[in-house]
Amino acid sequence: MNKKTIIAAALASFMSFAAHAQVANNPQWLDNAIFYQIYPSSYMDSDGNGIGDLPGIVSKLDYIKSLGITAIWLNPVFESGWFDGGYDVIDFYKIDPRFGTNTDMVKLIDEAHRRGIKVCLDLVAGHTSDKSPWFRDCSTGDRNSRYADYYIWTDSISPKEQQKIVVRHQAANPASSTYGRYVEANAPRGKYYEKNFFECQPALNYGFANPDPAHPWEQPVDAPGPQAVRRELKNIIAFWFDKGIDGFRVDMASSLIKNDKGKKAVSKLWNEMRAWKDKHYPHCVFISEWSNPEQAIPAGFNVDFMMQFGLKGYGSLFFSRDTPWGKRGYKPENEKEYRFCYFDRDGKGSPKEFAENYGRAYNATKSLGYIALPTANHDFQRPNIGTRNTPDQLKVLMTFLLTMPGVPFIYYGDEIAMKYQLYLPSKEGSGIRSGSRTPMQWTKGKNAGFSDCDSRQLYLPVDTEEGKLTVEAQEADTTSLLHYVRRLIRLRQSADAIGNTGDWLLVSDAKQPYPMVYKRSKGGSVYYVAINPSSRSVTAAIPLSKSGRVTQVLQTGHIRCHTSAATLQLKMKGISAVVLSEQ
Repeated sequence: MNKKTIIAAALASFMSFAAHAQVANNPQWLDNAIFYQIYPSSYMDSDGNGIGDLPGIVSKLDYIKSLGITAIWLNPVFESGWFDGGYDVIDFYKIDPRFGTNTDMVKLIDEAHRRGIKVCLDLVAGHTSDKSPWFRDCSTGDRNSRYADYYIWTDSISPKEQQKIVVRHQAANPASSTYGRYVEANAPRGKYYEKNFFECQPALNYGFANPDPAHPWEQPVDAPGPQAVRRELKNIIAFWFDKGIDGFRVDMASSLIKNDKGKKAVSKLWNEMRAWKDKHYPHCVFISEWSNPEQAIPAGFNVDFMMQFGLKGYGSLFFSRDTPWGKRGYKPENEKEYRFCYFDRDGKGSPKEFAENYGRAYNATKSLGYIALPTANHDFQRPNIGTRNTPDQLKVLMTFLLTMPGVPFIYYGDEIAMKYQLYLPSKEGSGIRSGSRTPMQWTKGKNAGFSDCDSRQLYLPVDTEEGKLTVEAQEADTTSLLHYVRRLIRLRQSADAIGNTGDWLLVSDAKQPYPMVYKRSKGGSVYYVAINPSSRSVTAAIPLSKSGRVTQVLQTGHIRCHTSAATLQLKMKGISAVVLSEQ
């Protein structure tokens, strides 16, 4: 064996070990994790002021446990200016008074852990509020300040960017516009600062991957300022890990470093963070809002959300054109392909793009980390919207989301089919997202049991459909969506093949969109899941892999199945789904 061959073999061995090492470094609890996302302002109000809080969440932990949930993710709870729903952070080391205190957070962690529930927080890593002491100190121009280079300042910008400021200030509400890149501050530190979204959200300075020599303010990633910001980020993470937090969902995780087109520099940053975390906090996790698992998971994240903000992939399943997010992603050239979504009863959608995108991402990352398919979240519409609004439709949708591999995320209230409420006023920068941030619906009567306050004080209005869409009503109805979700979760937790780590393969014909049938398997155990969200009856013939005998373990709607010549014959009426175990 020559020297080159030896080196190549050693490298191959190392690469193989590295891949398996990362698998080993994923905390074991992720193998069976089922997350529940809570928007704290809207979950449970304990003090009667119309806004949810941490003691309110503590009071509902037994309910959360009853669902089969193993981890919760809280939207931002740090002290905030509340211009962007908590995503404009003033102090990362302090719980916002509207939710309680740091002591209340420790109590929540302890009470959750006592019930076997992990707690993860939302980390807004890319920016702060302009009310942050860091920013105010930085803006003074004191070059000896600890925060002197925490943000990106310049005294000159291009005429094009200057014009964007002019256009933004011509808007009805300039402060709520995300247009343009810079804000004119005329501070001692500089005339302009770079923002991330709203004017009140100055971008933290993680440096530029490819600094432009003509722009001296573009500091390289290894400059003192960007390195100081990295150390601060690590300090924040360690502060909360030391208090018992089990992980962070990182907001816009891919956007920290500027001029980083291929995301190589930000991937290096997160791999360094991952190595540090695994060394000091191996039981904790990083979850990314990157929406590109093929980039995010090799970059060091344990979990990445696969959700698209346009009409492709995830969107093609759930965002029809007559809904807010469908309208946002619609383009005339996509009229034929994206007029309909797959999970509407008209049966004119297609799972093709999702299956292709998901299959590629799943195969590329299944040995490294986990893909998350959320039921919804605070940033986009709930499943109960438009013509997708009946319990049977939502049972079919939940069957899909809770039988796919990866780590499931249930958005609070989706387990009882809470509606996306149209035409609500913007609240704390929410815009059209208000409809997904309404109070949790617990009981019939005043404010759906969310708060004792006068209804005019509510964070956002409540709509329970005359009491039907409440935990109380659905607990009493064994045919409800709530009970069905519990059965799905119990099935998922009892069968590894259908859980987070089982293999996945689409086995239905891509040319025949309905039904969608996929195979889940692990360790010799095999399951098939068939989904028909359309209102018409459909059939499918699926080759079986083992004995040719199947048992129905869970279903919704009317389905007939039998096997013949090692083939599963399915006859499914409209709005139906079934999970089958192959013997």
